[in-house]
Amino acid sequence: MNVTGKKNRWYIIVLLIVAGESVFILPFVLARIFRPTFLAAFVLTNLQLGYCFSIYGFVALASYLFGGVIADKIQPRKLMAIALWLTALGGLVLASYPNYTTLKVLYGYWGFTTIFLFWAAMIKATRIWGGTTSQGKAFGFLDGGRGLVAALFGSLGVLIFSFFIDAEIAETSITQREEAFSYVILVSSAIVAVVGIFVYFLLKLKEVEVSEEIKNIHTKENFRKVLKLPAVWLLMIIILCAYVGYKITDVFSLYASDVMGYSEVDAAKTGTYLLYIRPVVGLLIGFLADRSRPSVYLVGGFAFSIIGSLIYASGIIGPDMNFVFLMSIFITALGIYSARVLYFAVLREGKIPLAITGTAVGVISFIGYTPDIFAGPMMGVLLDDYPGELGHQYVFLILAIFALVGLVASFIFMRLARR
Repeated sequence: MNVTGKKNRWYIIVLLIVAGESVFILPFVLARIFRPTFLAAFVLTNLQLGYCFSIYGFVALASYLFGGVIADKIQPRKLMAIALWLTALGGLVLASYPNYTTLKVLYGYWGFTTIFLFWAAMIKATRIWGGTTSQGKAFGFLDGGRGLVAALFGSLGVLIFSFFIDAEIAETSITQREEAFSYVILVSSAIVAVVGIFVYFLLKLKEVEVSEEIKNIHTKENFRKVLKLPAVWLLMIIILCAYVGYKITDVFSLYASDVMGYSEVDAAKTGTYLLYIRPVVGLLIGFLADRSRPSVYLVGGFAFSIIGSLIYASGIIGPDMNFVFLMSIFITALGIYSARVLYFAVLREGKIPLAITGTAVGVISFIGYTPDIFAGPMMGVLLDDYPGELGHQYVFLILAIFALVGLVASFIFMRLARR
């Protein structure tokens, strides 16, 4: 199971990393980095933007399931390229500042292009690249590299935005900010489309030879084969628990502001630290996992998540305990990102055949990524109903509970794979 030519191996994983984050720039990264401008330009409340994300999540839910089947029938480079081009086309609609109804439709459309066409194909391509001995490295590079690409995209967006703003941001009109932000959207769309071109022509993988018997299995039979695998059911639980942790990383900057008393700028810097922890953890854990068994480090990731979240949930961190606060961020992020790096790296360890990887990823993701729908509202209710430190304690207590469930599921997976 090798890619075409060893000299292209690093080239291909870099392309997978860039494509893997580029496709999510328009739906998520721009709204995250430019949230005040985004809300003002589209005349939205936070709740309305949340509804857009929920619509994306509902479309994505069905797309995970059926997109996996398509990924087992069509070459990854073709699916990924088409997904990138269609996603970039949506950016042209976004740059026109559509009304709220159209914006909701656009997010549903992105749920289809980024998940149905792209997600399972990317995971399958990464698994092929990793071969029989480098699954941890492959998925470590993918997730860590995506974090770095997101940070670089954000820096580029801020640079473009500031270039078209002559005065201080507080002194500019909403029209000026809309115009500057439209350039950010258009440049991002162009980059996504260009990445699609590179993917189509250069992402050439040589898959394992699959017998005609497996190739001709009916789609329903593939589903049956996948659902008979114990590893698939355990991975549903593992990814769901790990993804709740990933969604909760959104509140670290808010914690810095609400509990630690940081200014908005310093709180934003706290959120930025997370972006740079992610690639470091991805590379480190990826290399270590290939020298042992990925499931071992998956168990360790959930253990660190429990420790870090319980520190926050205990309420022992006071406004003058900056070192403890930052160390707790590192411990929690180490656990969350370790689990995120490895939950697809264990596909081979779980004896899931490569030929039905797409279907397996789709079925697993159908349950595993449901936090896209419920995690945001769950955190919002707790933080709004219990303002200040108490709300954050409840949020991190929930993280600890999910991490404990993930730890148990990972341990069972590890024992099962060992047999």
